Amino acid sequence: MTVTPFPALACPLDGKPLQREAGSWRCANGHCFDIAREGYVNLLPVQNKRSLDPGDSKEMVAARRRFLNAGHYQPIAEAASRAVLADLPTNTPATCLDAGCGEGYYLRQLATAATEANQPLTLLGLDISKWAVLSAAKQDSHPTWVVGSNANLPVPPGTLDRVLCMFGFPVYSEFARVLKPGGQLIQVDAGPDHLRELREIIYPTLKPQRTTEPAVPAGFTALPGESICYTLELNGAAQIADLLAMTPHLYRASAEGRAKAEALTQLSLSVDVRLTRLDRHGEH
Repeated sequence: MTVTPFPALACPLDGKPLQREAGSWRCANGHCFDIAREGYVNLLPVQNKRSLDPGDSKEMVAARRRFLNAGHYQPIAEAASRAVLADLPTNTPATCLDAGCGEGYYLRQLATAATEANQPLTLLGLDISKWAVLSAAKQDSHPTWVVGSNANLPVPPGTLDRVLCMFGFPVYSEFARVLKPGGQLIQVDAGPDHLRELREIIYPTLKPQRTTEPAVPAGFTALPGESICYTLELNGAAQIADLLAMTPHLYRASAEGRAKAEALTQLSLSVDVRLTRLDRHGEH
Protein backbone atom coordinates (compact mmCIF):
# COMPACT_ATOMS: atom_id res chain seq x y z
CA MET A 1 0.00 0.00 0.00
CA THR A 2 1.41 3.41 -0.98
CA VAL A 3 -0.38 5.31 1.80
CA THR A 4 -0.01 4.20 5.41
CA PRO A 5 -0.91 5.64 8.84
CA PHE A 6 1.51 7.92 10.69
CA PRO A 7 2.76 6.01 13.76
CA ALA A 8 4.87 8.60 15.62
CA LEU A 9 2.37 10.46 17.78
CA ALA A 10 3.32 12.33 20.97
CA CYS A 11 1.33 12.75 24.15
CA PRO A 12 -0.35 16.19 24.21
CA LEU A 13 0.10 16.37 27.99
CA ASP A 14 3.83 15.67 28.38
CA GLY A 15 5.27 15.21 24.87
CA LYS A 16 6.26 11.58 25.51
CA PRO A 17 6.01 9.13 22.59
CA LEU A 18 2.64 7.42 22.29
CA GLN A 19 2.49 3.69 21.66
CA ARG A 20 -0.55 2.09 20.11
CA GLU A 21 -1.90 -0.76 22.21
CA ALA A 22 -5.06 -2.44 20.95
CA GLY A 23 -7.77 0.25 21.07
CA SER A 24 -5.78 3.13 22.55
CA TRP A 25 -2.59 5.20 22.46
CA ARG A 26 -0.52 5.31 25.69
CA CYS A 27 2.61 7.13 26.86
CA ALA A 28 5.20 6.02 29.44
CA ASN A 29 3.60 8.25 32.09
CA GLY A 30 0.33 6.38 31.84
CA HIS A 31 -1.74 8.87 29.85
CA CYS A 32 -4.20 6.95 27.70
CA PHE A 33 -6.24 8.09 24.69
CA ASP A 34 -8.88 5.74 23.32
CA ILE A 35 -9.33 5.21 19.61
CA ALA A 36 -12.91 5.95 18.58
CA ARG A 37 -15.00 3.33 16.82
CA GLU A 38 -14.55 5.26 13.56
CA GLY A 39 -10.76 5.03 13.87
CA TYR A 40 -9.64 8.50 15.01
CA VAL A 41 -8.11 9.55 18.34
CA ASN A 42 -8.84 12.71 20.35
CA LEU A 43 -5.56 14.32 21.47
CA LEU A 44 -7.06 17.67 22.44
CA PRO A 45 -7.00 17.89 26.27
CA VAL A 46 -10.02 19.59 27.74
CA GLN A 47 -7.82 22.28 29.31
CA ASN A 48 -6.62 23.26 25.81
CA LYS A 49 -10.12 23.83 24.48
CA ARG A 50 -11.39 27.39 24.17
CA SER A 51 -14.98 26.15 23.94
CA LEU A 52 -16.93 22.95 24.52
CA ASP A 53 -17.06 22.17 20.81
CA PRO A 54 -14.22 24.03 19.06
CA GLY A 55 -13.73 24.31 15.32
CA ASP A 56 -16.21 23.78 12.51
CA SER A 57 -19.70 22.63 13.41
CA LYS A 58 -21.30 19.43 12.16
CA GLU A 59 -23.30 21.49 9.63
CA MET A 60 -20.22 23.32 8.30
CA VAL A 61 -18.36 20.03 7.89
CA ALA A 62 -21.27 18.49 5.98
CA ALA A 63 -21.48 21.52 3.66
CA ARG A 64 -17.73 21.43 3.01
CA ARG A 65 -17.84 17.70 2.32
CA ARG A 66 -20.59 18.12 -0.29
CA PHE A 67 -18.92 21.13 -1.93
CA LEU A 68 -15.40 19.69 -2.11
CA ASN A 69 -16.47 16.19 -3.14
CA ALA A 70 -18.30 17.81 -6.08
CA GLY A 71 -14.84 18.76 -7.41
CA HIS A 72 -15.17 22.55 -7.29
CA TYR A 73 -11.68 22.97 -5.77
CA GLN A 74 -10.03 20.11 -7.63
CA PRO A 75 -7.40 22.38 -9.30
CA ILE A 76 -6.35 23.62 -5.85
CA ALA A 77 -6.02 20.05 -4.57
CA GLU A 78 -3.95 19.06 -7.61
CA ALA A 79 -1.57 22.01 -7.14
CA ALA A 80 -1.14 21.24 -3.43
CA SER A 81 -0.47 17.56 -4.16
CA ARG A 82 2.16 18.43 -6.78
CA ALA A 83 3.89 20.74 -4.30
CA VAL A 84 3.89 18.12 -1.54
CA LEU A 85 5.25 15.36 -3.79
CA ALA A 86 7.97 17.48 -5.42
CA ASP A 87 11.55 16.81 -4.24
CA LEU A 88 10.60 14.09 -1.76
CA PRO A 89 13.26 11.60 -0.64
CA THR A 90 13.31 8.53 -2.85
CA ASN A 91 13.00 4.90 -1.76
CA THR A 92 11.74 5.78 1.74
CA PRO A 93 8.20 6.64 2.87
CA ALA A 94 7.78 10.39 3.31
CA THR A 95 5.74 11.80 6.19
CA CYS A 96 3.08 14.48 5.76
CA LEU A 97 0.75 16.25 8.20
CA ASP A 98 -2.36 18.10 7.03
CA ALA A 99 -2.65 20.71 9.79
CA GLY A 100 -6.32 21.69 9.81
CA CYS A 101 -7.41 18.78 7.62
CA GLY A 102 -11.14 19.46 7.80
CA GLU A 103 -13.09 16.49 6.49
CA GLY A 104 -9.99 15.15 4.75
CA TYR A 105 -10.57 16.12 1.11
CA TYR A 106 -7.08 17.45 0.40
CA LEU A 107 -5.38 14.53 2.13
CA ARG A 108 -7.49 12.06 0.15
CA GLN A 109 -6.53 13.84 -3.08
CA LEU A 110 -2.87 13.72 -2.02
CA ALA A 111 -3.16 10.00 -1.31
CA THR A 112 -4.53 9.42 -4.81
CA ALA A 113 -1.71 11.46 -6.39
CA ALA A 114 0.92 9.62 -4.32
CA THR A 115 -0.46 6.25 -5.39
CA GLU A 116 -0.40 7.29 -9.05
CA ALA A 117 3.20 8.50 -8.64
CA ASN A 118 4.17 5.36 -6.70
CA GLN A 119 5.40 7.59 -3.87
CA PRO A 120 5.02 5.97 -0.44
CA LEU A 121 3.55 8.34 2.14
CA THR A 122 2.66 8.10 5.80
CA LEU A 123 -0.20 10.52 6.41
CA LEU A 124 -1.53 12.34 9.46
CA GLY A 125 -4.65 14.52 9.40
CA LEU A 126 -5.33 16.84 12.34
CA ASP A 127 -8.18 19.22 13.03
CA ILE A 128 -9.55 20.91 16.13
CA SER A 129 -13.12 20.01 15.09
CA LYS A 130 -14.16 16.53 16.20
CA TRP A 131 -16.91 16.62 13.56
CA ALA A 132 -14.37 17.22 10.81
CA VAL A 133 -12.07 14.41 11.97
CA LEU A 134 -15.04 12.05 12.37
CA SER A 135 -16.08 12.76 8.77
CA ALA A 136 -12.51 12.30 7.52
CA ALA A 137 -12.09 8.97 9.31
CA LYS A 138 -15.37 7.67 7.90
CA GLN A 139 -14.27 8.48 4.33
CA ASP A 140 -10.73 7.05 4.41
CA SER A 141 -9.17 4.73 6.99
CA HIS A 142 -5.60 4.81 5.66
CA PRO A 143 -4.22 8.03 7.24
CA THR A 144 -4.01 8.56 11.00
CA TRP A 145 -6.76 11.00 12.02
CA VAL A 146 -6.40 13.10 15.17
CA VAL A 147 -8.45 15.75 16.96
CA GLY A 148 -5.83 18.27 18.04
CA SER A 149 -4.56 21.82 17.83
CA ASN A 150 -1.97 23.45 15.58
CA ALA A 151 -0.82 25.33 18.68
CA ASN A 152 0.31 22.08 20.30
CA LEU A 153 0.86 19.44 17.63
CA PRO A 154 0.96 15.91 19.10
CA VAL A 155 4.02 15.08 16.99
CA PRO A 156 7.67 14.58 18.06
CA PRO A 157 10.23 17.16 16.88
CA GLY A 158 11.84 16.77 13.47
CA THR A 159 9.69 13.89 12.21
CA LEU A 160 7.86 15.32 9.18
CA ASP A 161 8.93 15.83 5.58
CA ARG A 162 5.91 17.97 4.72
CA VAL A 163 3.28 20.01 6.50
CA LEU A 164 0.18 21.02 4.54
CA CYS A 165 -1.93 23.97 5.71
CA MET A 166 -4.97 24.56 3.50
CA PHE A 167 -6.89 27.78 4.27
CA GLY A 168 -5.98 27.10 7.90
CA PHE A 169 -4.45 28.73 10.93
CA PRO A 170 -0.66 28.36 10.67
CA VAL A 171 1.43 28.20 13.82
CA TYR A 172 4.89 28.56 12.31
CA SER A 173 6.83 27.81 15.48
CA GLU A 174 5.06 24.46 15.79
CA PHE A 175 5.45 23.70 12.08
CA ALA A 176 9.17 24.45 12.36
CA ARG A 177 9.44 22.19 15.40
CA VAL A 178 7.88 19.11 13.78
CA LEU A 179 9.49 19.44 10.34
CA LYS A 180 12.81 17.83 9.56
CA PRO A 181 15.59 20.19 8.43
CA GLY A 182 14.95 20.45 4.69
CA GLY A 183 11.28 19.64 5.16
CA GLN A 184 8.69 21.92 3.61
CA LEU A 185 5.54 23.75 4.60
CA ILE A 186 2.95 23.95 1.81
CA GLN A 187 0.44 26.68 2.62
CA VAL A 188 -2.63 27.69 0.60
CA ASP A 189 -4.47 30.94 1.34
CA ALA A 190 -7.12 33.09 -0.33
CA GLY A 191 -5.84 35.67 -2.80
CA PRO A 192 -7.29 39.20 -3.18
CA ASP A 193 -9.97 38.19 -5.69
CA HIS A 194 -11.00 34.90 -4.11
CA LEU A 195 -14.82 34.60 -4.16
CA ARG A 196 -15.01 38.32 -4.88
CA GLU A 197 -18.43 38.09 -6.52
CA LEU A 198 -19.95 36.43 -3.44
CA ARG A 199 -18.31 38.93 -1.10
CA GLU A 200 -19.65 41.83 -3.18
CA ILE A 201 -23.16 40.46 -2.70
CA ILE A 202 -23.07 39.80 1.05
CA TYR A 203 -21.01 42.80 2.26
CA PRO A 204 -21.83 46.51 1.83
CA THR A 205 -18.17 47.24 1.02
CA LEU A 206 -15.04 45.12 0.67
CA LYS A 207 -12.01 45.63 2.86
CA PRO A 208 -8.92 46.90 1.02
CA GLN A 209 -6.43 44.13 0.35
CA ARG A 210 -2.95 44.03 1.82
CA THR A 211 -0.41 45.42 -0.60
CA THR A 212 2.70 44.02 1.09
CA GLU A 213 3.86 40.42 1.07
CA PRO A 214 3.87 38.75 4.50
CA ALA A 215 7.28 38.27 6.07
CA VAL A 216 8.91 34.85 5.84
CA PRO A 217 8.46 33.24 9.28
CA ALA A 218 11.48 32.47 11.48
CA GLY A 219 13.16 29.16 10.72
CA PHE A 220 12.01 29.08 7.10
CA THR A 221 13.26 30.11 3.67
CA ALA A 222 10.81 30.97 0.90
CA LEU A 223 10.70 28.72 -2.17
CA PRO A 224 8.95 29.53 -5.46
CA GLY A 225 5.16 29.39 -5.06
CA GLU A 226 2.28 29.75 -7.47
CA SER A 227 -1.18 31.22 -7.94
CA ILE A 228 -4.20 29.14 -8.86
CA CYS A 229 -6.89 31.21 -10.57
CA TYR A 230 -9.98 30.10 -12.47
CA THR A 231 -13.71 30.78 -12.81
CA LEU A 232 -16.16 28.58 -10.94
CA GLU A 233 -19.77 28.25 -12.04
CA LEU A 234 -22.26 27.29 -9.32
CA ASN A 235 -25.72 26.19 -10.40
CA GLY A 236 -28.53 25.86 -7.91
CA ALA A 237 -29.17 27.39 -4.52
CA ALA A 238 -27.85 24.29 -2.72
CA GLN A 239 -24.31 24.64 -4.08
CA ILE A 240 -24.21 28.34 -3.24
CA ALA A 241 -25.55 27.65 0.26
CA ASP A 242 -22.88 24.98 0.82
CA LEU A 243 -20.12 27.38 -0.23
CA LEU A 244 -21.37 30.09 2.10
CA ALA A 245 -21.82 27.61 4.96
CA MET A 246 -18.23 26.30 4.74
CA THR A 247 -16.59 29.75 4.89
CA PRO A 248 -16.21 32.34 7.68
CA HIS A 249 -18.41 34.62 5.56
CA LEU A 250 -21.47 32.83 6.94
CA TYR A 251 -20.85 34.44 10.34
CA ARG A 252 -19.36 37.71 9.16
CA ALA A 253 -22.19 38.64 6.79
CA SER A 254 -25.24 40.51 8.01
CA ALA A 255 -28.70 38.94 7.92
CA GLU A 256 -29.42 41.09 4.86
CA GLY A 257 -26.28 39.85 3.13
CA ARG A 258 -27.10 36.21 3.86
CA ALA A 259 -30.63 36.73 2.55
CA LYS A 260 -29.22 38.07 -0.74
CA ALA A 261 -27.01 34.99 -1.08
CA GLU A 262 -29.89 32.64 -0.27
CA ALA A 263 -31.93 34.17 -3.09
CA LEU A 264 -29.32 33.24 -5.71
CA THR A 265 -29.74 30.23 -7.99
CA GLN A 266 -26.66 30.77 -10.15
CA LEU A 267 -23.29 32.38 -9.48
CA SER A 268 -20.07 32.81 -11.45
CA LEU A 269 -17.12 33.11 -9.06
CA SER A 270 -13.45 33.96 -9.19
CA VAL A 271 -11.21 31.40 -7.50
CA ASP A 272 -7.93 33.05 -6.57
CA VAL A 273 -5.55 31.31 -4.16
CA ARG A 274 -1.86 31.59 -3.36
CA LEU A 275 0.29 28.52 -2.76
CA THR A 276 3.35 29.29 -0.64
CA ARG A 277 6.25 26.88 -0.17
CA LEU A 278 8.59 27.34 2.78
CA ASP A 279 11.74 25.33 3.45
CA ARG A 280 12.64 24.42 7.04
CA HIS A 281 16.31 25.33 7.28
CA GLY A 282 18.97 24.80 9.92
CA GLU A 283 18.89 22.72 13.06
CA HIS A 284 16.07 22.50 15.56
